Amino acid sequence: MARTVTPGPRRRPTTASPRMIDAPPRLPMRGTGLSEAEFQKTVATVEWVPALEYGWDTGEAIGRFLAGLRAGKIYGVRCRRCGRTVTPPRAFCELDFKPMDEWVELPPTGTVNTFSVCYVTWDMKPLRKPQVPAVIEIDGTTPRVGFLHLLGGLRGTSVEAVHRQVQIGMPVRAVWKPARERSGAITDILYFEPVRGKGRKA
Repeated sequence: MARTVTPGPRRRPTTASPRMIDAPPRLPMRGTGLSEAEFQKTVATVEWVPALEYGWDTGEAIGRFLAGLRAGKIYGVRCRRCGRTVTPPRAFCELDFKPMDEWVELPPTGTVNTFSVCYVTWDMKPLRKPQVPAVIEIDGTTPRVGFLHLLGGLRGTSVEAVHRQVQIGMPVRAVWKPARERSGAITDILYFEPVRGKGRKA
């Protein structure tokens, strides 16, 4: 015999309150503090020379550029679409979003784009004779494209003496390390020296 089930009144859905979860209990700090005697008499620090060797992949463009420096040559790359020649080289033209088209060997000469006179090294060591870092636009490259290096062959140690010898647009040329001392680094160029007797370009 079939049983008839009569449905009861439909309950309205209720909005359930979020279940409250207690925060985890605060645990006491682990470890044991040093006593004053331990702090004063025992070793609280250690010294050692860490072995932090690392490797750096130069990539195709910079790798060939550095190999060129070792051979006493400065290489750049050219994009035929925008017509720019740039150094240090890069694999892609950042204006046209395409690979660069060809390598070019550039002369070891250029002009000073900008410079500074520094009496401290990068690691804050004072200098009696200032360093003169400068952005050098290598001849044959597109204007306003260059790399940072040092100017050398200057006389005097004062800012005024440097300013009498260095101007924006001044022609310079690379002074290389002896070939046997080159390692394929930007420091294979010791510095750029003024080209005496040449006129200002800009």
